[in-house]
Amino acid sequence: MKPQPIKVLFFDVGGILLTNGWGHESRKVAAEKFGLDYAEVNVLHNFIFNVYEIGSITLDDYLDTVIFNEPRDFTREDFKQFIYAQSVELPNMLAWLKEWKKTCGFRIISINNEGKELNDYRVEKFRLHECFDAFISSCEVKMRKPDPGIFKLAMGIAQVSEKQCVYFDDRVMFVTTAQKLGIQAYQYTDFEKTKAILERLKKEND
Repeated sequence: MKPQPIKVLFFDVGGILLTNGWGHESRKVAAEKFGLDYAEVNVLHNFIFNVYEIGSITLDDYLDTVIFNEPRDFTREDFKQFIYAQSVELPNMLAWLKEWKKTCGFRIISINNEGKELNDYRVEKFRLHECFDAFISSCEVKMRKPDPGIFKLAMGIAQVSEKQCVYFDDRVMFVTTAQKLGIQAYQYTDFEKTKAILERLKKEND
């Protein structure tokens, strides 16, 4: 039986195209900059961040629980600006993918875990619409990786079978989740390796 052609490429965002939106390294820097107890912040963060990422609470709600649960000598706006500033474009991949998309022949869709305010900021700031045809973001679909449901939803929205899509993520757990569903999935480790995979997929589908 002839293999089904690849129609859609699914991509994670944080760790591949951009830095993570609000990862543990950023929280450590925040603790030092704003004089916070990192261990305490991290415990509270781990309790509630998943709830933020599936869109059940706002960024202000998250901050009320994790940061402004006691009086602070800095403003909420200052802290938000610090959070947003942690999002930085990683070298090579995003700029290359924006150009490659123009002639690759694939639809490219993101599947990412992100809270709404951070997600909206990153899409606009880094002009991710130039890269993606659609965004399957946890805050919008009320599911987050590694829930297999978010991958099933993405395939349903894109109207492709598991054999017609490929997924890229920097986290092994999420790659494994996709693979268990029958999706061809790769762990992103560096730009050159991923570029070579994408060029091969393009050549095989020409």
